[in-house]
Amino acid sequence: MKKRFLFTLIIFFFFFSSFSNAQHLNGFLSYSTFLSPVDGPYVETYLSIVGNSVNYIKQENGKFQGTIEVTMIFRNNDEIIDFSKYEISSPEVEDTSNINSSFIDQQRFLLPNGEYDFEIIISDKNEEKEPYITTEPVIIDFPADSVSLSDIQLIKSFTKTDKTNILTKSGFDLVPNVYNFYPASINEITFYSEVYNADKLFGENGPYLVSYFVESFNTGSKISFLQKFKRENAMPVNVVFNKFDISRLPSGDYSLVVEVRDRENELHTSKKIFFQRSNPDIKFEVGDISNVIVQNTFAARITNKDTLAEYIRSLNPIASQLDVTFAENLMKDVDLKTMQQYFYNFWSERDEKNPEEAWKKYAIEVRKVNQAFSTQIQKGYETDRGRVYLRYGPPNHIADSHHEPSAYPYEIWHYYTLGTQRNKKFVFATQDIVTNNFILIHSDALGELSNYRWQYELHKRDFEPNNLDVFQSPNQWGSKDKDYFNNPR
Repeated sequence: MKKRFLFTLIIFFFFFSSFSNAQHLNGFLSYSTFLSPVDGPYVETYLSIVGNSVNYIKQENGKFQGTIEVTMIFRNNDEIIDFSKYEISSPEVEDTSNINSSFIDQQRFLLPNGEYDFEIIISDKNEEKEPYITTEPVIIDFPADSVSLSDIQLIKSFTKTDKTNILTKSGFDLVPNVYNFYPASINEITFYSEVYNADKLFGENGPYLVSYFVESFNTGSKISFLQKFKRENAMPVNVVFNKFDISRLPSGDYSLVVEVRDRENELHTSKKIFFQRSNPDIKFEVGDISNVIVQNTFAARITNKDTLAEYIRSLNPIASQLDVTFAENLMKDVDLKTMQQYFYNFWSERDEKNPEEAWKKYAIEVRKVNQAFSTQIQKGYETDRGRVYLRYGPPNHIADSHHEPSAYPYEIWHYYTLGTQRNKKFVFATQDIVTNNFILIHSDALGELSNYRWQYELHKRDFEPNNLDVFQSPNQWGSKDKDYFNNPR
C-alpha cells in the first residue's frame, strides 16, 4: 500500500507532481510576505521547476525547450483580489537525456493586509494532462504603528547590484532557495528578513536587538553554536541578512528563528521558518552525555535496565532522528548508568527546571496511546496514530468512518493549531479494522508525509485507474472523506 505514496521531506513548501508513469512535471513553490515603504504589503512567490520533469519540444534552431503555464490567484472571501497567468520557458538544451538542473520563477503581488486563499494552477504546455491545482491560506499582517517582521526568505546565492529587478532587495540580487532541505553537501544556510517600524517603537535611531538562531523543531531547544545577535539603530526598515555554518548540525527537523527584542531583552515580535538537515556523518556519541550527573535524580531511581530501555523506546515519537538512532545503539551494549544519563539529559533539555514532571506527564500520555492504539505486534507509541498523538497532543476533532461502502476504514484528525501552523490535518487508514493498525497516508503539517493522492488510496479497492495522473477517486455513494477533510467539524 505504501509503495505508491509520494514521499517528500520538503513539506513547508508546496510540492506538486503530475504522477505520470514516465515524464512527470514536478517542482516546488514557496512564498514570503514583505512590506514596501512605498507600495505597501506584497507577497513574493518562488517557483522552481525540476528540469528533467518537463517535456521539451525541438525549436527552429535545433535546440529543445519546455514551457510551463502558471496561474496564480489571490482571493479574499471568494473575491479575486489579484491574479497572474503567464508562461515560463525553460533554458534551451541540446540534449534532453541528461538534464539535472531546475529553473526558477519569481513573482510579486501587491496585496493589502488580510487573509487570502492562494490558488496555483500549473501545467506543462507540451502535455495534454490535467493541471496541478492547489490552494493555500496566506495571511498578510503588517500593523502600521507597531514593529513587525517580514517572512524569512532562504537564499541560494546573492550578488551586489546597482540595478533594480525583481530579485533585488537592499542593494542585492537575492536568488531564492526554494527548497528547505539541506543535504550534507550544503554547509551554509543564508537568510534574509526585514524589520518594519522599529523607529516607531524604539524611537528614531533608538537601540534594539535582533537575535537569530536555530532551534529544534521538535523540542524548541536552541542549538548552542547556531545563535547570533546584532544591535541595531531603529529605522523604518532594518535589514536582517546573515548566514549560519551548519556543517556540524546533525540530521533532523529545525526552525530558523528571527526575534526583535528591546534593551531589557523583552520580545516584541518573531518569525521562524522550518527546514530539514541531512548530515549522516554527525553522530551522537556516548561521550556527549558522560558528564551528566544523575545522582539523586528521578532517572537514578530507575534501576531495572529493561524498564528503562522501554521508557527510552517510548520517547521515539518526540525524539529527533539523531536521538532515535543513538538510543537504538545505546541499548545494544551499554551500562545502566549511561542509559540513566541519556534519559535524564533527554528530559533536562525539554524542561530544565523540572525534568521529572515533564517525564511523568509524558508517561501518562504513553499509557493512553498504548491502551487506545496498540496492535497485535506494536505498542501504541509505535503506531502512526500513537506517534502523532504523542508528538502533537490530542486532536481538536476526529472524523472517523469505518463502514463506508467504497472506502477503507479511515480517520481524519484535525488540529486547530500546531505551534505556528494552523488548521492541519492527518489522514489515517487501515485495510483491516480488526488489527487496529491505522497507517498515516497524508498530512498537510510540516515534516509529515504528504500524499495528494490520499483520496485515491482510500478508495482504490473499488477504483483502480490506469492513468496515474488521477489524484482522487470519483465521487462515490456514501463517501464523506472529501467533506471531512475540507470542512472539519
